[in-house]
Amino acid sequence: MKKLIYTVLALVLLSYGTQAQLLGAKKGNSRADSLRGMLTPLRTCYDINYYHLDVKIDIDNKSVSGSNEFAFTATQDFTKLQFDLFENLKIEKVVYKGADLPFTREFGAVFVTFPKTIKKGSKDSFTVFYGGNPKVARNPPWDGGFIFRKDKGGNPFVSVACQGLGASVWWPTKDHQSDEVDSMLISISVPKDLDEVSNGRLRSIIDKPDGYRQHNWFVANPINNYTVSFYIGKYAHWTDTYNGENGPLTIDYWSLKEDSAKARPHWDADVKPMLKSFEYWFGPYPWYKDGYKLVQAPHLGMEHQSAVAYGNQFRKGYLGSDMSGTGHGLKWDYITVHESGHEWFANNVTTKDIADMWVHEGFTTYSEALFTESTQGKKAGEEYLIGLRKGISNRSPIIGPYNVNEEGSPDMYPKGASLIHNIRQLINNDEKFRSILRGINKTFYHKTTTTQEIEAYIAKQSGLKLDKVFDQYLRYSKIPVLEYKIANGTLSYRWITDVAGFDMPVKVTLKADQYTLIKPTNDWKTIKVDASINADNFKADPNFYINVKKVE
Repeated sequence: MKKLIYTVLALVLLSYGTQAQLLGAKKGNSRADSLRGMLTPLRTCYDINYYHLDVKIDIDNKSVSGSNEFAFTATQDFTKLQFDLFENLKIEKVVYKGADLPFTREFGAVFVTFPKTIKKGSKDSFTVFYGGNPKVARNPPWDGGFIFRKDKGGNPFVSVACQGLGASVWWPTKDHQSDEVDSMLISISVPKDLDEVSNGRLRSIIDKPDGYRQHNWFVANPINNYTVSFYIGKYAHWTDTYNGENGPLTIDYWSLKEDSAKARPHWDADVKPMLKSFEYWFGPYPWYKDGYKLVQAPHLGMEHQSAVAYGNQFRKGYLGSDMSGTGHGLKWDYITVHESGHEWFANNVTTKDIADMWVHEGFTTYSEALFTESTQGKKAGEEYLIGLRKGISNRSPIIGPYNVNEEGSPDMYPKGASLIHNIRQLINNDEKFRSILRGINKTFYHKTTTTQEIEAYIAKQSGLKLDKVFDQYLRYSKIPVLEYKIANGTLSYRWITDVAGFDMPVKVTLKADQYTLIKPTNDWKTIKVDASINADNFKADPNFYINVKKVE
């Protein structure tokens, strides 16, 4: 039995781990975890405005060297601040106004002291020069770090994935999701016989005297540092345009040259229908200035902003399988759709703390059901989502502990999506539900947020009392149990929940083949049922994610 439990958990991690390093809950949190996850005054004293990351990737030695400029606005008076860089990477110097600044290090945190007080409201900058051998990922993208592979011709195929682990695994940065840089120049130098792709738009390519070529990409929108990336290889490149809600959106495809013949028709089948569906449900694509890119990567996939990482082997479903078991998921490419869905939820609407990552993953998993609905019909979308529930373990809450850089249970993918689907049933008006999804993307456009803010927005816009619903599904491991008994034409029913006073309405069969909304609480209630309904054929609408239990 124990072996079976671990096998099931491993399958869940495999199925729903395509966006993060879902390594399981920690037994305890350390000083290093707090330094990485806590918003201390040494981090909140400055707001990042601009980065210029300028690095050289030495593929043979698996090393990186270069610099990052931090341009910031002081949010308070200070003389000392914290940025982040993994311990195994060496800081050569920190330069401020032409002079070296003193700094100290503790785990991945770096503390810099300035020669004078930086005044609140002032704009300033410093530059960190560094180098070394970044951590190499053993099982990307779940285990983060650099990825060194080769294509079929033996050419280098190199990238990085670092969500959860942190961007400071390979470059110096303020490594906390709460502060997204407003714009960024990414300069990546690689051997001149290779191509390199990063976020944003390509500004220039400059040949260097050492046989390297510098690729300069500018990101014109706010970007979270874990989505900053590079892709190095022998690429084929082609373009297209999507006429979206905000006008023409450029589409850039980058596949390995050896795979371009199969990549073209495969990506063409999904990308424009996906953009059409997501703009309908969520609002305009958030990064028109930077365009949409789909880039073949040496790992399964990641939501790198405006440069989505793709590694699904040009197969339908999830590496050729349908996690819902319905067959609906085999009609589109899971990685193309899911990772692109993150452009709205994760990249546009970003949580301040990784503990709230269910906002990213729950809504994006729901985007799969919405895409299925858009292309195959509403019933198919519902069946797809309901099918995903078999991967839910309900072993721990989907919100993790705050301030220690730790996400919650991997259930956040299908369970978070099922919570959203529950709310859709309660709203019972698809246009209103769609306006809420679009409103979230508009209200929190290019911003960082929290679970509490998302909860409050949905409750206000829906006009529903949802606090206890959110509490049960997000902050406890178990889902609500609807206990019932039927005798003499009377249904008795109540909720069994962790949350006191739980009162979520639910649809059940009071008549044959017809669902009726009832309003259970934690106390027993009764209602008359049709003579055709008995304790054995009574059921709840499967669109509600609950357990139903017959009692004597």
